[in-house]
Amino acid sequence: MSDVLFSSLGQLFTVPHMMYMVIGVLIGLVVGIIPGLGGIAGMSLLLPFLYGMEPSVALGMLMGLVAVIPTGDTFSSVLLGIPGSSASQATVLDGFALAKKGQAARALSSAFLSSMIGGLIGAVVLTAFILVARPIVLSFSSSELFMLTLLGLSMVAILSGKDVFKGIAACGLGLLVGTIGMAPATGEFRLPFEFDYLYDGLPLVVVGLGIFALPEIIDLLGKRGAIAEEPCQLGQGWKEGMKDVISRPGLVARCAGIGSLIGTIPGLAGSVVDWLTYGHAVQTAKDKSQFGKGDIRGVIAPESANNACACGAMVPTLLFGIPGSGTAAVFLGGLLLLGLQPGVSMLETNLDLTYTIIWSLALANILGAALCLGLARPVSSLTRVPFVILAPLITVLILFAAYQATRSLGDFFALGIVGAFGVLFKQANWSRPAFLIGFVLAPGAETYFYQAAQFQGAAAFTRPGVLIIGAMIAASLLLPPLRSYLQKRRQAKDSMAHLTAQEEVDSLSLGALDVALLGSLLVGAGYIWLSFADLSMLGGIMPRLAIAIIVVACLLEIIRTIIKPIKWQVQTFLPQLAWVAGFFALIVCVMVFGLMLTAPVFCLGFLLLVARVKAMTAVVMAAGVAIFLVGMANLLTLTYPLGMLTGF
Repeated sequence: MSDVLFSSLGQLFTVPHMMYMVIGVLIGLVVGIIPGLGGIAGMSLLLPFLYGMEPSVALGMLMGLVAVIPTGDTFSSVLLGIPGSSASQATVLDGFALAKKGQAARALSSAFLSSMIGGLIGAVVLTAFILVARPIVLSFSSSELFMLTLLGLSMVAILSGKDVFKGIAACGLGLLVGTIGMAPATGEFRLPFEFDYLYDGLPLVVVGLGIFALPEIIDLLGKRGAIAEEPCQLGQGWKEGMKDVISRPGLVARCAGIGSLIGTIPGLAGSVVDWLTYGHAVQTAKDKSQFGKGDIRGVIAPESANNACACGAMVPTLLFGIPGSGTAAVFLGGLLLLGLQPGVSMLETNLDLTYTIIWSLALANILGAALCLGLARPVSSLTRVPFVILAPLITVLILFAAYQATRSLGDFFALGIVGAFGVLFKQANWSRPAFLIGFVLAPGAETYFYQAAQFQGAAAFTRPGVLIIGAMIAASLLLPPLRSYLQKRRQAKDSMAHLTAQEEVDSLSLGALDVALLGSLLVGAGYIWLSFADLSMLGGIMPRLAIAIIVVACLLEIIRTIIKPIKWQVQTFLPQLAWVAGFFALIVCVMVFGLMLTAPVFCLGFLLLVARVKAMTAVVMAAGVAIFLVGMANLLTLTYPLGMLTGF
């Protein structure tokens, strides 16, 4: 074994391996920074160059990209409020809030350092798992995977704060939207509304960008300031972010461990682990008041898990040839191109290459974090630029990212509709993470439930693993209110109970948008329930469950407003509605004139008429947008919508 370890280390530090690893790291940073691309697109870019390459050298380039993408996507999540990928959505909540407070450098440096440590922990876990993970991974059946999705759903109550019922209703809506498309058990189509685009359901990248990115853009445009509301002290923030991570080793280690474990389970991976670890950070914190408003722990927790999850996803890929994520699936194709067969042979005849992969992951995490830390200070200065100048560029970037989902015009319209809901949720203070968690977990929960019921019957829910995960779910739901109750009792003993009660009353509010959302959800739920009359029991059980969750949560929220004293809150939507209408007008222009013509003209007109920048600056920025779109079209072999005037 020691000979194999030293042999793999020797391969790691050869000049060709290091050179190609650096190339992979640089490509991974670029791919991570551009929202919507992610590991699948980045890995696909590298595959054509693998033919004829030495396996150890090619693996260095691939691992450099795999390790760094979860680090690079933090830039857009923190600075722009746009999830760089599905694995960085939770980072937006507190990372972007910190950027708006002028603490972008602090958020970035803490994210990069925690990502590096998480990646190193993930590499260590991967080393151990390579030898012992086979029985562990194989022991997970559909019933355990179903319970893990329920564990993710249990985070909704934690992330919703005092507005629990609103959060549950938002989660139910996310579950319902997640069931659009074909039922996995029966093949029936649900809620297609006669649109071909909806027969395959809504893509995650479109929903993530719509529910988070568009509302933030509209909110910042309304304020007409820079992203940062306070001046950003870059040097001080850089050091403070490092200290934040160093002072919380337990949180980093726990979240990296969770990320490594979840990564080993095929099908869960990055889109779930960031919310699980974010919920864990909230659940274990004594003071939860700043989460979602700029709590550094909300950045450290998901970023520690993301890189560890990328390492964990290599376990089923290398051991069984079962990709643990979309990126791992493309990586699997790369192994086959290099003549390597994942499975037992990787441990028997290519064990040295297996450990080369692990060491490359660890080293690439260090290189990537170092590069990102070096870029954190200059890049975070973007937060001081007036947002009205950045808005058209970010909007085009979002359109480009959304178009990667299915490369259909439907991506744009779905983005606008989900974005309108995101604006409503933001203005009414409804939990957008709860909606996204419901959407992400709906397909997996439905599939695993059907498989467990079909193959194992009632015995599926009496398995030891199911009972253990069920106990974890119960603990996550019961312990926080119990701890809150005990804390109130201690405060009562200190004659502070009346102040606590008053704070609770003040925190409960209701506005016109709340009433509109509650009413429309109840009416819409009734209409959709009737539209499911022709569905079979198996085909309709998940959407009907989602509808039941929506109705019960909305009714409980209404009852709460009747029983408890509620403060009426003024909630505005008309200014935001104008920006939403403008976004749909932009989509119509794309339909008529095509993306390549509309995007530069839109940027030029917006910069001249709204941002009022100098003509030369506007022309240069619009030209940059055109060059970016042309370059990405050549790299990714994209064909943008040409418009009605020249044909779709």
